[in-house]
Amino acid sequence: MEAAIVNGHCAPGFEGVRAAFERNFREHDEVGAAVAVLRDGAPVVDLWGGHADAAGSRAWERDTLVNVYSTSKGMTALCAHLLVDRGELDLDAPVAHYWPEFAREGKEAIPVRWLLSHRAGLPAPREPLAEGRAYDWEYVCEALAATPPWWEPGTAQGYHAVTFGYLVGEVVRRITGRSLGTFLREEITGPLGAEVFIGTPVAEQPRCADMVGQLSAAQLRERFPDLPTPPVRGIADHPRAGVALALTYLPTGDVNSAAYRSAEIPSGNGHATARGLAAVYAALAGGGLVRPATLEAMRSSQSRPGEVDLTLGGFAPEGSAAAYRWGLGYMLNDRGQAGPNRRTLGHGGAGGSYAFADPENGLAYAYVMNRFGGGTSGEDPRSRALVAAVYEALAGVRGRP
Repeated sequence: MEAAIVNGHCAPGFEGVRAAFERNFREHDEVGAAVAVLRDGAPVVDLWGGHADAAGSRAWERDTLVNVYSTSKGMTALCAHLLVDRGELDLDAPVAHYWPEFAREGKEAIPVRWLLSHRAGLPAPREPLAEGRAYDWEYVCEALAATPPWWEPGTAQGYHAVTFGYLVGEVVRRITGRSLGTFLREEITGPLGAEVFIGTPVAEQPRCADMVGQLSAAQLRERFPDLPTPPVRGIADHPRAGVALALTYLPTGDVNSAAYRSAEIPSGNGHATARGLAAVYAALAGGGLVRPATLEAMRSSQSRPGEVDLTLGGFAPEGSAAAYRWGLGYMLNDRGQAGPNRRTLGHGGAGGSYAFADPENGLAYAYVMNRFGGGTSGEDPRSRALVAAVYEALAGVRGRP
């Protein structure tokens, strides 16, 4: 592959991150990407390169935005925690306290924390929704309010891949009177000058990179020929029932379309620069967004020891489903995908994007790209290589006289 043009800078000692970023283009078929790292609030890595489309007709620029799939969830959860920090939201209160229509079909007592920790039993509406319905906020929220849980709430965890954003976002909307995307922009990203959008304004869309490959039902069925087809009547009906429910019952359509970019799907259609995501996580790590007690709660495990995720477990080969731990809206660092500090918090997205905060080391990291790769939890080899280079650089810098 022709060498990609890489732009940007690295602080002294962090040159290895640039080398790893360049290797991703040579060895992992990177198309276009960016990586940003802040240390104690100051940028030490800010790189971008490659192309913003499959044809190679548009260069990836410093301000290129790209769909980051579920990396968006970290921003969505942060909106809820900002309300917790202000005393406006109680995670142990029933969801129905804020959203009365939710108190149907046995959901009256579900607390807000179970929405954030994927324990509410609502990875999908009861019946599949037609493509395009995901753009109708009120329709989806009504469908979820009318849905009986797929398992007894609180007894198990299953990644709410798409519904997470509507469930948490509707609680935010009921408290503030603002959509999740508006609240994020007005209360967090706007004041920080961070380019992260959920519901990307039309005026900003010309600088959006196109995804090269994207998550789809067809792709899932190619990977999992045994994936059950609707109707799925129970979570225990098939080992991959959770995958089918979470990823096919609420289709989001073409991620390169204007309709998708304009919609608010807070679980998965955030559009961001790496610099923007890193700025938010830097503010979080540095104590600029929530109090220390709130930050500690955000990264506290909500999972039982050894607990399998009913959705993510379906991606593993039969008999090999690994334990998975969730914080309050965040992926925990059990597998070291966010470096050696197991107390980091962040979120990854389908295809490979990843962003996290490491408060103990004063670090914030974000990687975004447009070639759809593997994983949704920061385990894509491109991000793994970059994270390893970041912590190697950090160790070297600290060892300098």
